[in-house]
Amino acid sequence: MKLPVLQGILPFRRKPAALHLKGRVALVTGAAQGIGLATAESLADCGARVVLVDVDEQGLGEAAAGIGLLLAHGVRADVRDRDAMAGAVAQAVERFGRLDVVVANAGVTPIPATIRTIDLDDFDRVIAINLTGVVNTVVPAVDEVVAHGGHIVVVASVAAFAPGFGGVAYMASKAAVEQFGRALRIELGITDATAGVAYFGVVDTAMVKNTLDDDPLGHAIDMMMPYPLRRRITAEHAAKVIVDGIANRSARTIAPKGWGPYSLMREVVNRRLEDVLRSDARLREVLLKIEQRNRDADTSVPRVHQARAVPPLPPS
Repeated sequence: MKLPVLQGILPFRRKPAALHLKGRVALVTGAAQGIGLATAESLADCGARVVLVDVDEQGLGEAAAGIGLLLAHGVRADVRDRDAMAGAVAQAVERFGRLDVVVANAGVTPIPATIRTIDLDDFDRVIAINLTGVVNTVVPAVDEVVAHGGHIVVVASVAAFAPGFGGVAYMASKAAVEQFGRALRIELGITDATAGVAYFGVVDTAMVKNTLDDDPLGHAIDMMMPYPLRRRITAEHAAKVIVDGIANRSARTIAPKGWGPYSLMREVVNRRLEDVLRSDARLREVLLKIEQRNRDADTSVPRVHQARAVPPLPPS
């Protein structure tokens, strides 16, 4: 019921009905491992049929078999390849007759580097997968999702709004994904479909292990974060947050919960935090070591961290 005092001042809209997942069809990228696989499994547990998209053909086969071939179908496709992603959507519709839900999850992160020493090929690759890959996933699928009044989730990160250093490619890509998701949600207001942005802190995946545990400089950066913010969650926890958000048509989901207040106060907190970080002697030392390592071009360190290798695109 509208409050008389507020009528004409604030818009009141009925919350969209919950999205019941039984019998729905979902497409998940980066689905051969980590958050993507856990999300696909959780969706299947809710009665949805799932199309898993990844570049790892063997991992896809194992993941689909683990879920059950009647509920899951694997499609090998690189999110950087626009035609391949359009083909993945077409396969989803051909296999299961419709497409209701999309989870644009695939992503990578480069080794720590300052802007002065970043490898620009690394930067381009991260943007191509993390940002353009989201666009390539959503655009060919959106009309099908709209036709069935479904929901789209783009996976961003708390890196979209926390002060960034040593990983500008990842942070810039996730900030852009956040804005893509916000725009998509507004634009879908003229339809019965909805969209949301998922934000995660540190999720205990192979990519995080490579970036923050196995890399001494990445580990040093991780240890500078206050414990409540660097507390890790499992991929299964992240998947539950995503799937609950789909069912509730949430505009945004965030985990761990400690990042929620930070997100609301981001500008106030970040102004002060940036000044503190600029004068932190420990951070200065780590950044100098990062720059030295990148200038030395240590080829023994993988340039882009991910759970499994992403092959280069063939020449066009």
